[in-house]
Amino acid sequence: MVADPASFFSVLKAARRVWAVGAIHGEAGRLRALHAVLEQRLQPGDRIVYLGNYLGWGPDIQGTQEELLRQRIAWLARPGMFAADVAYLRGAQEEMWRKLLQLQFAPNPREVLEWMLGQGVAATLQSYGHDPKDVRIACREGALALTKWANQVRSSLHARPGHDELLAALRRAAYTEQSELLFVAAGVDPERPLSQQGDVFWWGTGYFGRIEAYDGFRRIIRGYDRARRGLDLERYAVTLDGGCGFGGTLNAACFQLDGSLADWVEA
Repeated sequence: MVADPASFFSVLKAARRVWAVGAIHGEAGRLRALHAVLEQRLQPGDRIVYLGNYLGWGPDIQGTQEELLRQRIAWLARPGMFAADVAYLRGAQEEMWRKLLQLQFAPNPREVLEWMLGQGVAATLQSYGHDPKDVRIACREGALALTKWANQVRSSLHARPGHDELLAALRRAAYTEQSELLFVAAGVDPERPLSQQGDVFWWGTGYFGRIEAYDGFRRIIRGYDRARRGLDLERYAVTLDGGCGFGGTLNAACFQLDGSLADWVEA
């Protein structure tokens, strides 16, 4: 069903239940509070999927990265937990960040830059100590200046142990071993197989909530809704976006392999 799953997708093996964490958007305090509750709720055989959008908008983006890395160590220290039991997906913010560091290759870098800055990337740049005006200047000066600027930003990430490695290890989607549950950042096109989804994974579609079946999965769970319509646990296609980063809550939900909701938490 899936081409090259090791490179693009996380396969959750031998799962009894799966916890999914919605879009965080730089709200490190809410993430710490959520982790404190999940530490008490996690059961043997549970797996964990973070559904992308760790960066952007919120007040403590570096702190969010640090908390993800700290908690990863805590998860893997639990008896019976392995690295593949905790999955991290790429969301729109991480995709924009990746594109930002390749801006010198864009045919219209100024337009692309201004759009991304308005979509939350400015907050991520500032969190890592970079003023957006510097990249605007580099855009005016050309590809060589943009390359130099991107290398400076990469150096800022390298100076913070684990940050660059975490962003480099993000997956497009995750699913349980027998394809019972599918986890995505923002959406899926029901007319295409997983291997042909492309940008819809992080940008979503306007009809996600109306999907009633897809490729044999019992349920699809996403972390981010760009229209910000809020938490929706009732449909086949579940949305966990409580508006974290925009004054709302950070949500996590736990699912049985039959697709039923076993538990949920908000912070």
